[in-house]
Amino acid sequence: MPVNLTSHIRPEAHGCSPFQIKRYVEKILDEFEVCEYNVNILITDDLEIRHLNKKYRNKDSATNVLSFPFSDGLDENLSFLPIKELGDIVISLETAKKEAIRYREHLSFRIYWLVTHGVLHLLDYDHERSDEEARKMLAKEQELLSKFYKYRRQTMPQLAINVDHVSTIRQARGGSEPDPVLAASLCEIAGASGIVVHLREDRRHIQDSDVYLLRKTVKTKLNLEMGANPEIIKIALDVVPDMITLVPEKRQELTTEGGLDVISQKKKLATVVKKFNKAGIPVSIFIDPDLEQIKASADIGAKFVEIHTGRYSDALTEDQQDDEFELIAAAADEAYQQGLVVNGGHGLNYHNTGRIASLDAIDELSIGHSIISRAVFSGIERAVKDMLKIINNGSMQLY
Repeated sequence: MPVNLTSHIRPEAHGCSPFQIKRYVEKILDEFEVCEYNVNILITDDLEIRHLNKKYRNKDSATNVLSFPFSDGLDENLSFLPIKELGDIVISLETAKKEAIRYREHLSFRIYWLVTHGVLHLLDYDHERSDEEARKMLAKEQELLSKFYKYRRQTMPQLAINVDHVSTIRQARGGSEPDPVLAASLCEIAGASGIVVHLREDRRHIQDSDVYLLRKTVKTKLNLEMGANPEIIKIALDVVPDMITLVPEKRQELTTEGGLDVISQKKKLATVVKKFNKAGIPVSIFIDPDLEQIKASADIGAKFVEIHTGRYSDALTEDQQDDEFELIAAAADEAYQQGLVVNGGHGLNYHNTGRIASLDAIDELSIGHSIISRAVFSGIERAVKDMLKIINNGSMQLY
């Protein structure tokens, strides 16, 4: 069931994951029981679609979508050939952006609508035949979008701030300043939807007293990151944060490196998750963008997953970053389909966050180091507001 997608515009320009678009089209083909047929999709600009519109439809203007059914103009003498082709769809991103602004739609929704429209043309729907056909096609478009297009849970992903590195500075001198509890309050005032702290076994930054104080002062949501260590588990059950995130932990690492291997520790982690679920504390699992790890996380009873974005953030080339983005998009989509709430984080900064924020499945982004770093120069409230603006723009594909 190949769905081939080519983009003459870099993927970050439209924010939609090729994987997600292909998966969406495959669901439509399956709905019509033609999943063995090929569909080719090209995302391009106004100049190219205008050329195609003029060449094949004698219309010298750009348009939003063109469909070329394989059967159109096919020589009857070739109809016996075992070729499973539905045809080609061409979408102009430039026109899609203009229409999204005009109709006040999310750009990704507009692209999915155009994809749906194009596929229906390949399946012999044609709104230009008659008013009745136009009504029939519109109704089918709405039905397919309602069934297969997943809307974001929030208008934009929420932003949770990790204040660990405020404590890192404090611990460098062993005093009481800067205070991560005060920093957390300022983050909330600036618009953060949650506060994240990692109580490590070696207590290198956040201390037990910080966690207890934060539990009393945080007004939004307190997310306690932790390893599956008996001592830390005991503290977490006593503090009762709004949620916990299980992460891998090594004494020699500077920061969390990679996601938790749920598969190899399934029995142990299932016991930990069960204990927190019983206490009414939702559990998130910090994992690499791996489909099998997502399934394992759901299997052990986690309610959330946080997709590790470190490799995407650390990519040295655009191609590497594109590849990592695709993995994150596929993982986020799979987790969402399995009923998990999907968060993301690690290494995100003011340059690379927008693209991740464009993913519809992402509910919340956890960001710390880059915001605390900027706060040194601009102040923490300004740093948080700057990041919120990037996330908002990213969710609307305006980055």
